[in-house]
Amino acid sequence: MGGKHFIEWYPGNYGIALKIKNKIIEKKSQYQKIEIYETENFGKMLVIDEKIQLLEKGEKSYHEPLVHTVLLAHPNPRRILIIGGGDGCAVREVLRYDIDFVEMVEIDREVIEISMNYLKIDNGVLKSLINKSEPRASLTIEDGVEYIKNCKKIFDVVIVDSTDPVKAAKPLFSKDFYKHIYNILDEKGLFITQAGSLYFLTKNTIETYNKIEKVFDKTHIFIFPVKGYASPWSFVVGVKGDIDFERVDLKKAEKLKLEYYDPWNHRALFYLPRYLKDSLLSQLNMEASFLILRG
Repeated sequence: MGGKHFIEWYPGNYGIALKIKNKIIEKKSQYQKIEIYETENFGKMLVIDEKIQLLEKGEKSYHEPLVHTVLLAHPNPRRILIIGGGDGCAVREVLRYDIDFVEMVEIDREVIEISMNYLKIDNGVLKSLINKSEPRASLTIEDGVEYIKNCKKIFDVVIVDSTDPVKAAKPLFSKDFYKHIYNILDEKGLFITQAGSLYFLTKNTIETYNKIEKVFDKTHIFIFPVKGYASPWSFVVGVKGDIDFERVDLKKAEKLKLEYYDPWNHRALFYLPRYLKDSLLSQLNMEASFLILRG
């Protein structure tokens, strides 16, 4: 960071830069460095280990495709698990549905405390989790990998809302982790994880897909433009059982009034840049029907 700018650098000397007003807080937890800045035009910005996690004015461009794609595609999502998501935005979106319960498992309590006290974009959900005043939601402070490995519960949807695959988050991108997720899903279940910048972290996307594809019955990649990230950002979905992830419940979607993700154009998510066709098809060893390529 230089002067009144924050810059996050990606491979190839490509950077995302924002003008900032001031740093609100910086704290080193047991696992990572956590910072919140006030930006000039996008409200507050959460940064972990020098990586932008979200912008207050734009975070829904990440959380809407992460959450609503799978909850609208699943025929009856009643039991939801979120791994990560300490800023509270993913659980905030999940609670907009008529669910039985959602459990959030976060390794770093400091992320929750800082987000609750300084970020304040979770609509009060984090406080209700800590106070145990939300009957449909619970919070567990634990390593997500260990939680999944020892979990005896069954879920309809598992959402992994993690940082990039480094440090404490690295095991969240392992084949063994995906196997344990498959085992705790019901006979019809969906799993979703972010998989990095399609242009600048292509290797991450491909490796994530390859691991999930070896575990799940069907696997999908989709992309979405996310504010504050080197877009398009990639997401990978694992399908267990007979669920068509290319179809969503539009009647249910009408009540949500989403800002970024458009369920009526759900299939547009699967359109990938044409120049990636050869590398993706060869490296992923997948049928062409999994990819829709422009042009």
